[in-house]
Amino acid sequence: MRIYEELFIVKHDAPEEDIDTFLSQLETTITASGGKLDKADKWGVRKLAYKVDKRAEGFYILLVITTTAAGIKEVERRLRVSDLVLKWLTVRMDEKLKWLEKRKKAREKRAARKPPPAAPPPAAPMAAPAAPGAPGAPAPGAPGAPASPLPAAPVEEAAAPPPPAASEPAPDSAAAPAAEPVDKPAAE
Repeated sequence: MRIYEELFIVKHDAPEEDIDTFLSQLETTITASGGKLDKADKWGVRKLAYKVDKRAEGFYILLVITTTAAGIKEVERRLRVSDLVLKWLTVRMDEKLKWLEKRKKAREKRAARKPPPAAPPPAAPMAAPAAPGAPGAPAPGAPGAPASPLPAAPVEEAAAPPPPAASEPAPDSAAAPAAEPVDKPAAE
């Protein structure tokens, strides 16, 4: 006996009673051939990927069957001649289950052969980094200095003088020349 999954699509406008009678006919066919219906799952109306017989929707039904090859041939024949069924697909699951079991055993065998990972040596506790200007602290960029994740902010060389208050007299422009900026680009 083998395990099969039978997925078939019935016309979406078929009455529920017709679908149930068709499922009971399939079940009697399966039991007559010496098999058994493990699971009957009605997925309901779903949109089809492409139109089949000018229909865009269908009622999906999944059956899990344990039967012989002759039993599944009879089920497929009944699906083929039924007017309710639009499409059907049979998948032999015992081969897939055997393959999965074989892969699982091979994986367990490899894991048993593999030595357990060695515990890493205990790391020395890290000291808190010293402040940049503190004595004994390494200079930035020196070997052994911690890498800074952000670049240092540029230092302003000269601060602009505060604007004159309204009560102070404005300086005489002829008496004092205007101050030149410190960082003046070279004239080319």
